[in-house]
Amino acid sequence: MNNSAYFFACHQQGNRHKPSLTLIECGPDQINKTATVRSALSPCSFEFFDSSPIHFLLSVPADEGSLAHRRHVPSRLVAVESLTDHLDLDKIFGRKVPLHVDLGCGDGSFLCALAQRMPDKNFLGIERLLNRVRTSARKAARLDNVRLLRMESFYAVRYLLPSESVERFYLLFPDPWPKRRHHRRRIVTPDFLSSIHSALQRSGGIYIATDDVDYFRKIKKLAESNPGFAIGDAAADLPQSKFGRFFRERGAPIQWLELRKVSPVK
Repeated sequence: MNNSAYFFACHQQGNRHKPSLTLIECGPDQINKTATVRSALSPCSFEFFDSSPIHFLLSVPADEGSLAHRRHVPSRLVAVESLTDHLDLDKIFGRKVPLHVDLGCGDGSFLCALAQRMPDKNFLGIERLLNRVRTSARKAARLDNVRLLRMESFYAVRYLLPSESVERFYLLFPDPWPKRRHHRRRIVTPDFLSSIHSALQRSGGIYIATDDVDYFRKIKKLAESNPGFAIGDAAADLPQSKFGRFFRERGAPIQWLELRKVSPVK
C-alpha cells in the first residue's frame, strides 16, 4: 500500500479565491515529487489563507487493516498511488463494466443497496470523512463490485476519474449551506458540472437530490446554463439513503433532478 502523504502548498497570487496550488507527495523520508494543479476545492477552503505559502494535509492513506471488520475480509478501500494521475479503474475492479459513482457516500447504505441491485455494474463510493468510510467499508466488505475512495468529491471527479469513464453519478443531499455567506461552499458550481460532464460517458448522467428548495433552484439554474446537459425529473426507482429516510420521515419534500450528458448544439 502507498505510505505517502500528500500536501498542498497554496500560493496567493492575484485573486485570493483562485490560488495557485502545488501538490507535494512525501514519502517516509523525502519529498517524492511535486506537481502544480488548479484548485478543485471550493473557495471556502481558502478562507483561512492569510499568508503564503500555507500547507495543509489533503489526505493520508488510511491503514487498510483498520477498515476491514474481520481479518479475513478484504478492505474495499482504494489505495491511491498518485493524486495527479487518473485511477486505473480496470485494475481497481478487476473487470471492465459500466461504473456508477456515489459522491459523498456517507455510511454506504445507498451505495451498497444499489450495488446489490445491479451486480453487473461497478460502484465507487467517494467520501471525505474517515468514520463514514469505515462504516461504508464494513457494509461493502462482502460486495465484490464496490470500492471506496477517501477523498474530496470535487477533487476526485476533476483529477482522478478518467474522461468518459462513468455511466452514472449520484449526488444525494449535499450540504446546502443555507446561509447566504456560505453559499460559495456548495459543491455544485459551473466548474463542478463541467468536471462531471467530462467524466461522464456519452448519454451518461447524474442524479441529484436535495431537501433545500433554494439550493435545488440554484442547481437547476446552473444546469440550464450548461449546454452539455439535458434536464429530467429523475423518476428512477432508487434505494433510500440515510438522509433520504430522515427527511421522508419528517415529511420534508425532496427535490430530484437528473442531468443527462448531451452533445452541445454547434
